[in-house]
Amino acid sequence: MHIGIRRSAVATALACSVVLPAAGAAGAGVPTSGAASHVGVEYFPDTAGEGARTSVPADSPHTQPAADARRRTAAPSKDGEVVPLAETGPTADRLDVTIIGDGYTAAEQDDFIEDARTKWDEVTDIDPYKSYAGLFNVWAVKAVSQDSGVTGDPSRDAVRNTALGSYFWCGDTERLICVDLDRTKTYADKAPATDLVIVISNSTKYGGAGYSGLAADYGYDGVSTLSSDNDRSTLIAAHEMAHSVGLLADEYQYAGYGDYPYPEPAYPNASTLTAGEMAAKHTKWASWLGEPDPSGGVVGAFEGADYYEHGVHRPTENSIMRALNTDRFNLPGREAMIAGFYRSANALTPLVDTSATASRFTRLAVGLADLGPGLSRPRLRWYVDGREAGQARGKTSVLPAALGVPADKRAHKVTATVVDTTSAVRSPAVRDLTSNSATWTVRR
Repeated sequence: MHIGIRRSAVATALACSVVLPAAGAAGAGVPTSGAASHVGVEYFPDTAGEGARTSVPADSPHTQPAADARRRTAAPSKDGEVVPLAETGPTADRLDVTIIGDGYTAAEQDDFIEDARTKWDEVTDIDPYKSYAGLFNVWAVKAVSQDSGVTGDPSRDAVRNTALGSYFWCGDTERLICVDLDRTKTYADKAPATDLVIVISNSTKYGGAGYSGLAADYGYDGVSTLSSDNDRSTLIAAHEMAHSVGLLADEYQYAGYGDYPYPEPAYPNASTLTAGEMAAKHTKWASWLGEPDPSGGVVGAFEGADYYEHGVHRPTENSIMRALNTDRFNLPGREAMIAGFYRSANALTPLVDTSATASRFTRLAVGLADLGPGLSRPRLRWYVDGREAGQARGKTSVLPAALGVPADKRAHKVTATVVDTTSAVRSPAVRDLTSNSATWTVRR
């Protein structure tokens, strides 16, 4: 399901914050069109440090001509081939991640698939991705490169002709890996659906980047780049996806930026309010104040966030949205991520056509996302004309007659509803996002 699709008034408001971010927001005012000469990116120059932002070319000087992969490789049929790494449900009910390899020759495509599996496993070893991996489909798209490796590795003068034009030293920054966005889209479009893109560049050297706010021109919101064989690069993808999925702000600040000059930001993890003001107004992360946090310490209001030093606060001293010396989301950030998962995915999928009238003896069935152990707590209930049929709790297949639908020849409504009762959610609005239903008309 495209990330731009929203299912509630709350989600619509959050969506507006992506399309029209505050002037101090990540990527604000930066062109994101495929036709634009430059786009905004975030990168992490230090493997355990805070991020930085800059503007980079939307294309790449190292992208091979489109025909090169077909003309110069022994196995041209591999170019553009799609391999499902995780197919957990229909694309309409899932958040679809497309992983594309760059700097892999035709002979190295099996290596790419192995690297893609490894990187996704590493991302989904981080909560809340771990607890909600069942809401993702993951597609690997093979992109055959003329040369093996990435421009700028091992040295700045090393040049490789590759399918997506990945290169270090983008914008004179060694650890910043940029790609050709239009060529990336060509391969992303080969997947059954794409909400987010990860480009894995064939390199052991640490590096990566995050492009966000691309939905209007590319059809998906974000592109993360990272090196294949450096374990610290995985955190770049986990951080960058959080901007697109959880609508989270960066929690670091730049020296010299001074006072926050904007109104209250829409981000769920940045606020001009102090802890006392939040508590009094019951807003932002007020429900988490004082709670022990997975990132260490307790949730409060720590000054410095959204790039500014003063007048804007973050929930905790540290988190993955502040620096890559931790893989932990703080409690408000974790809740925002869960909200994002459910804005783009559904835990319940009807397996019987809801548009057709069913009989009392038509077996109605639903599929539930395999969320497994962890933070998630999905609860399935069945209702007849709005009243719960308690005997069917947790069942994924039922007969309307057994639910109590009478044989009175009148039309009755049978509804299956799932809601995530996880303790990681405290906001009623977010709780509503975790719920979805399927309803059938039953007669006879």
